[in-house]
Amino acid sequence: MTFNKILTMVRKTAAVTDISGIDFLAVQVNLTGENGGVFYVEVKDGRVNVEPYDYHDRNCAVTISGDDFVKLANGKLDPVDAFNKGILHVDGDLGKAMQFASVVKKQY
Repeated sequence: MTFNKILTMVRKTAAVTDISGIDFLAVQVNLTGENGGVFYVEVKDGRVNVEPYDYHDRNCAVTISGDDFVKLANGKLDPVDAFNKGILHVDGDLGKAMQFASVVKKQY
């Protein structure tokens, strides 16, 4: 899946995700591999923003391959398992990274 398709998928998913209980969340996502790129997810004032930019004043940054990110978003890769296996790297607040996983995971 291309970077732009991943970005579109995250925007659609985030738009319908229940963000109640999240006051503020700012996560930079660093996708590696063939379809790599950088984007951020921000929850602020009851809204979710997903943009293809670096976010320097963030709670954390996550680094994962584009393919593994799609698996994570589709519920085929557990974020804790991915972290423990070194597939997902987190720089910053692990609790915020878990909140992030709930925002980008497709709701079925």
